[in-house]
Amino acid sequence: MAWFKRKQKGIQTTTEEKKDTPKGLWYKSPTGKIIDSEQLAKNYYVSPEDGYHVRIGSKEYFEILFDDNKFKELDKDLTSKDPLKFEDTKKYKDRLKEVQKKTNLKDAIRVGVGKSKGEDLVIAAMDFAFIGGSMGAVVGEKIVRAVDHCLIHKLPLVIISKSGGARMMEAALSLMQLAKTSAKLEQLAKAKLPYISLCTDPTTGGTTASFAMLGDINIAEPGALIGFAGPRVVKDTTGKDLPDGFQSSEFLKEHGFLDFISHRKELKDNINKYLDLVLNRPLRA
Repeated sequence: MAWFKRKQKGIQTTTEEKKDTPKGLWYKSPTGKIIDSEQLAKNYYVSPEDGYHVRIGSKEYFEILFDDNKFKELDKDLTSKDPLKFEDTKKYKDRLKEVQKKTNLKDAIRVGVGKSKGEDLVIAAMDFAFIGGSMGAVVGEKIVRAVDHCLIHKLPLVIISKSGGARMMEAALSLMQLAKTSAKLEQLAKAKLPYISLCTDPTTGGTTASFAMLGDINIAEPGALIGFAGPRVVKDTTGKDLPDGFQSSEFLKEHGFLDFISHRKELKDNINKYLDLVLNRPLRA
């Protein structure tokens, strides 16, 4: 049985020659379906087995929506401060530095302007990887500046929400962003420039209570959790059993909170179709 025994002793492999199994080769969806990561990326980060929409960030949404992934990022160096000197398990300023280094993001939202199906479009996309996509002063300010850019250049706006709500480390300053963004979007409406809100998994808290539900057209991805408080909190507060699928995008569409649900592979076509209809211009192929 010498076939499984090492005949030559003292064999050593240099570090450079060692071959480790690459990480992230496979993705397992919540329903237990397993898919090759490369295939998942080619399928718009949607599991072909069960249609589960994997959480993605601004980088992937920009790749999907902008032509050839070409865009200019607005206010990309805007970062949060720590005016309240907040500290819980660690100092807020230290937490910011840590998450910025880990995610290579400045804050929980990025704004890009570029062409989508040949027409200029401003897209503000949130990143859940940055402190749960929480909405602080920078998120509110970037949305305001995105609206200002739309007003100056007469462009439509898309906001992609993916957030756990207001950022507790900024306390009342974060809550002020609800009114700030809502008031700014009113200016966009008065200028008759369309705003499409895309709710993704999850869209909760102050985000839902402000800009996420103020679109001229409100759309969502399939199966997204959308609501103000989470299902557990709602049940504990009301003391009642919740309906099946409560706070899913399908439930909200059925009850009138959403206009459409769009599969991610159809997102670019659908958003541009809605913009063409709102702007009363010929539909683009």
